[in-house]
Amino acid sequence: MLKGLGLAAAAARGGPRLQSLFAACKLHTTSSSSSTANSEERASSGPLGKRLKDQAETVIIGGGCVGTSLAYHLAKAGQKDVVLLEKTELTAGSTWHAAGLTALYHPGINVKNLHYYSIWLFNELEKETGQNVGFHSPGSIRIASTPERVDEFRYQMQRQGWNKAPQWLLSPEEVHEMHPLLNKDKVLMGLYNPGDGHIDPYSLTQAYAIGARMYGADIYQKTMVTGLGMRGDGSWNVDTPYGTIHAQRVVNAAGFWSHELGLMTGFELPLIPVHHQYVITGPVPELKSRTQEIPVIRDLEGSYYLRQERDGILIGPYEKEDKMELQDHWIKDGVPPGFGKELFESNLDRISDNLEAAMEMVPVFRDAEISRIVCGPIMYTPDILPLMGPYRAQGVQNYWMAAGFGYGVIHSGGAGKYLTDWILNGEPPYDLIELDPNRYGETWCDRQYVATKARESYGYNNVVGYPKEERFAGRPTARVSGIYQTLLDKGADMGFHSGWEQPSWFAEEGDTHGYHPSFRRTNWFHPVGRECELVLSKAGVIDLTPFGKFEIKGPDSVKFLDYLCANNVPKTGKTCISHMLTPRGRVYAELTISRLGEDHFFAITGSGSEFHDLRWMEDHALKGGYDVTISNITDEVACLGIAGPRSRDVLEKLTSGDLSEEGFKFLAVHDISLGGVNVRAIRISYTGELGWELYHAREDTARLYEAMMSAGQEFGLGDFGTYAMGSLRLEKGFRGWGAEMTVDNNPFEAGLDFFIKLNKPADFIGKQSLQQLQQEGLTRKLVCLTVEVEESGPDAEGNETIWHDGKVVGNTTSGAYGYQIQKSIAYAYVPLHLAEPGTVVEVELLGSRRPATVQQEPLVQTEPVRTRLARKRAADTARGKVPA
Repeated sequence: MLKGLGLAAAAARGGPRLQSLFAACKLHTTSSSSSTANSEERASSGPLGKRLKDQAETVIIGGGCVGTSLAYHLAKAGQKDVVLLEKTELTAGSTWHAAGLTALYHPGINVKNLHYYSIWLFNELEKETGQNVGFHSPGSIRIASTPERVDEFRYQMQRQGWNKAPQWLLSPEEVHEMHPLLNKDKVLMGLYNPGDGHIDPYSLTQAYAIGARMYGADIYQKTMVTGLGMRGDGSWNVDTPYGTIHAQRVVNAAGFWSHELGLMTGFELPLIPVHHQYVITGPVPELKSRTQEIPVIRDLEGSYYLRQERDGILIGPYEKEDKMELQDHWIKDGVPPGFGKELFESNLDRISDNLEAAMEMVPVFRDAEISRIVCGPIMYTPDILPLMGPYRAQGVQNYWMAAGFGYGVIHSGGAGKYLTDWILNGEPPYDLIELDPNRYGETWCDRQYVATKARESYGYNNVVGYPKEERFAGRPTARVSGIYQTLLDKGADMGFHSGWEQPSWFAEEGDTHGYHPSFRRTNWFHPVGRECELVLSKAGVIDLTPFGKFEIKGPDSVKFLDYLCANNVPKTGKTCISHMLTPRGRVYAELTISRLGEDHFFAITGSGSEFHDLRWMEDHALKGGYDVTISNITDEVACLGIAGPRSRDVLEKLTSGDLSEEGFKFLAVHDISLGGVNVRAIRISYTGELGWELYHAREDTARLYEAMMSAGQEFGLGDFGTYAMGSLRLEKGFRGWGAEMTVDNNPFEAGLDFFIKLNKPADFIGKQSLQQLQQEGLTRKLVCLTVEVEESGPDAEGNETIWHDGKVVGNTTSGAYGYQIQKSIAYAYVPLHLAEPGTVVEVELLGSRRPATVQQEPLVQTEPVRTRLARKRAADTARGKVPA
């Protein structure tokens, strides 16, 4: 029995010792929670004087570790007039009571960059500022106790090799050698990151603040923001009790006050405070006798982290979603006045299962004496990831977010650097769209959704992270198409895309239904092949309603799009694929643009980039003074796609319009009637087969779908999902935004040359950078690979490491099985000398380096190309010319 704790049963019975522990942990004001807040206080600014600076380039609201990091980085980068406002004192809120963990590991790809930079910076700050930050770096070990975890570790290793941070696998013996207090019998494998550890959040924040002031920033404590108002030129008035500051931009870095700060300007931000607890023991003899600090461990099945705290142990559990607690009334009623360095009453019963697991994994914990319990608020978004970057609201400019950091300490350094680079250079330094503060739409992300998903995300902190992961709490939202239930009844297995439910694949009789995640091929593999065959031989319908859809109108619309996009503006009745580039010539977004009239355009983007692209367009329209109106019609307009050789036959039964090859050419757009439904039809399909995208009023989806299915019965028309579309697009060589093209890539290395018109008169964004790039030449190139895999897979999915001659040479971007060519496919970036067809490299998949051959692309010609070649052959034959 853990001394002084009594654990779950005693907590439930309220034993005398436990009652005293609870009494000691009720809501109280304190100046420290552990050694993480025991630094001697060095306030970087005293109480505010009589007068504030009245002009600022950037005003940062919030003095936690993220806000002070941003002030430090902006000032160090040379920005003048950086001001930070803190309503009480630095670290108040969530920073002061944080456990201070630092980790290179992150399951995602892009966020790893934040972690890597932060840990580098933590090692440098004391030398620069003179402030000891209490950084301990004993390394960390993630513990695999099940075969699924072993697969997960190998899956994460295949994604790590091309990244910066060191990481490797450990045997049970190696784990035990590093951490002899562990129960080796419960360890199958370890995942090790050297350089990880923990830091004193208070001292870290003070170091940021000292550095910020050293480089010229002003930090005002005890200065509450009482009002925010945007001026006509996009700058801001920031009101305080001591006066108003005129700022060119504001940054909401207010921690668990961020939601209230958003309400000042009418923004309902998707944030909610959660309770997080950790316990600290007194001295443990087995630790006291050691000369070297033990690594931090993360027992994933037990769902807790455990580290050394002086001569004792600190354990922080993530309890299950049905046990964790939200401070949701703060969202409705606001944070209590004066709350800053207070804690909540602890509840050990909530974390009893986790503590039991810790006793099994680290037996010395069972006999340890509890000395302190900390239960404090941290701010969560629905998916745990922070809101970071420029915020988009109608007509709003220069409002930035740096909030919702459930892991603010490790994110702080990287977040400050990332936002600084974006603010100063006008574009993000690398792809981090998963942190886009605009990823939640007000039409579907309500308070109930935020609470439900935050509860799920907290409870899922340490679940196995599978490829193609789906999480089901809070679903469906208001974003369902008119055939949602119909498709479910037909066996659709839904994926979640920016609030929308969209079929990933369809299960038929005899298939294993439902979500069965795996690191190898699973229950959807053969059904997806069936759907590909449907599209290739007959015709299939897919629900494409989640696409982001915009209308652009106005006298400057042509000039605006010519400046915004690298391709030529299409002629009336035509459609083009065009790319919005950054000033550095990176691919910010891909749009499908149709011209409906002289000054009237219809633009389509992927579901995951709806507000990401809309913000970019609106921002450039405002800054450029273009007389255009951009309307987001995503929720009003639905889309059904039809593809396959019989798709024309199906549609011709429903319309009197001319759908012939000459009457409705590839990339044409026409308004037609199909089965009595008004439709904007574009002849295009991401499958690369004959097909149309059919845009219509959302309330008409069921009627249109039923008409199409009825008309298509004789032609074998069926349904297909996004997994089949993904396989077909790779066979055709189509690039995917967010995979082959991001702000990490330029369009030439991505093979997008055809869409980039450097010779057009307009000086489009990124043009000069691309001209310079043409002169300098490329160093790498996107290639198509066929990969030799085992019968059960896995197939590549993207972000795998590419090897050649024992060295890491690149990374994959996408992957899937190609059912038409019957081979596993991957796209990858490799150096130019490895980009020639026939070159053999290796793709790392679950610990095995699989041979992969560079292929001439595309693997399969698209339908328009096949049709054109067939016509040419027919014409040659008619003229008596023998085909080559």
